Amino acid sequence: MIWNLLFLNLMLFFSGPFSPSEKNLTFTVVHNSNVIGELNATRISEGSKTYYQSSTTIETRIIKNIHVNYKFDVIFDASVLEQSEVVITVNNKPHAETSTLWKDATYQVVKNDALEKTIKDSISYATIQLYFKEPVAINSCYSEQDGSFNRIVDLENHTYKKINSKGKQNIYYYENGNLKKAVIDIGITKFDIIAKPN
Repeated sequence: MIWNLLFLNLMLFFSGPFSPSEKNLTFTVVHNSNVIGELNATRISEGSKTYYQSSTTIETRIIKNIHVNYKFDVIFDASVLEQSEVVITVNNKPHAETSTLWKDATYQVVKNDALEKTIKDSISYATIQLYFKEPVAINSCYSEQDGSFNRIVDLENHTYKKINSKGKQNIYYYENGNLKKAVIDIGITKFDIIAKPN
């Protein structure tokens, strides 16, 4: 009897509300029908906090061979952005770094070690979340990469346009709430990210 109670308590402990939940996504990066990289994204929810990470590696040739890596680390607490950090390397050398930190009731946005700006309003939706959930009734998101707010336009049929501060437009396509494909405009070129089956 005691062993049965102990076993039941252990089962409740490991499957209860304190157990972290994790979701992993993988996308293929395609340019002109050629696979040029991969995007891996992870979301871990534990208590009031949600941890997001993504890493995108792209290898292509634009005049010369280029190896680009984008790394995002983002933390939300009670559905509000607590901090984010984005590091971009090109050919294994630092290219850009942006961090956003909630401190003293203000977000401090630091780019390449210099304070760029402060933001007073709390942030409840950021770009990395577009990988994990369809942005129903969301009309803006925070760009962790450049520290600005992007506009989201519902194009209907579970398709959305994200417009950044420079006017560049990305298109996101969802099915059953899950991102299936996105067309990404990085300025000098465009590429697709296509979800791999889980």
